[in-house]
Amino acid sequence: MKHETSQRSAGSRFEMIDVGAKQVTHRVAVAQGRIQVGPEAFARIQNRTMPKGDVLAMAEVAGIQAAKKTADLLPLCHPLPLESVRVRFESDSSTHSFWAFCTAAANAKTGVEMEALAGVQGALLSIYDLTKGIEPALEISDIRLNRKQGGKHGLWVHPKSRDDEGLGHEANQAPLLQGVRAAVLTLSDRCAAGEKEDESGIVIQKHLQQNGALVEHYRIVPDSESVLSEAVVQWAEQAVELIISTGGTGLGPRDVTTQTLRKLANREVSGLGEILRSASAAFTRKAWLSDASAFILRNSLILCLPGSPKAVGECLGIVGDLIPHALHVIRGGDHGK
Repeated sequence: MKHETSQRSAGSRFEMIDVGAKQVTHRVAVAQGRIQVGPEAFARIQNRTMPKGDVLAMAEVAGIQAAKKTADLLPLCHPLPLESVRVRFESDSSTHSFWAFCTAAANAKTGVEMEALAGVQGALLSIYDLTKGIEPALEISDIRLNRKQGGKHGLWVHPKSRDDEGLGHEANQAPLLQGVRAAVLTLSDRCAAGEKEDESGIVIQKHLQQNGALVEHYRIVPDSESVLSEAVVQWAEQAVELIISTGGTGLGPRDVTTQTLRKLANREVSGLGEILRSASAAFTRKAWLSDASAFILRNSLILCLPGSPKAVGECLGIVGDLIPHALHVIRGGDHGK
């Protein structure tokens, strides 16, 4: 994953990254940490007989407060309008430990990882403060970010994290595209000829897989109206529910994707094209030159994205949460769901 950097002004030693042009998306982060408290304190915390009161209840409040104060603690961290902070605990009698998990969420231009980590730290420090009179040999450890989601990079999971670690009730929620039959089509003369690596198609594949879709087909083809038509018709006949193409949405003489599908499809979902251009314009005014759009062929939703991997990531972040409802309606489902 590439990390964004910012050029500092001359003479400046620090600079808070400018996120003004980034897209507002739903961001979620989950962090964890643990504290070992020894056998006596472990039993008394569970029995709520500690001198200062209910340790875990106070630590839950402290964790939430710490998450809300993150920007005050970290000078270069953006102040975020947090919409949800949850702190919960798990006990481990084998090590006389308590695990703290903090989940932070916001609709924002940058992630909430630091808020989740601050929440864990605040909760663990509160336990430390309320326990040190009973057991001074306390140890805080295993603090890490378990997962984060949102923005153009989508979902990231720590290699050591369990699938359900720290998610609470979110562990029972299915991924956005759980079980959706999908296909990826890259239209590029150079990629088809082996002269260039298909980065955009890989971005789409990863996004689909991270959100639970079943990627049944992946093809790289030249910018050809006949080849494009053959591929999407074949997949639509096979009941592939979601087809995402990349490339061929520009103004060049070989850019034929959108024009071809306008002639071939049953209908155009013009609203998705409009939001792609409007929201992408926050990144670059050249977005208004894109003919990105979406179409319905039989019962398949076809999403046509630009050929740049960066643009593909941004576009998936813009419309990703709309795709499940679109598929639901195409299947004949209720508009209000």
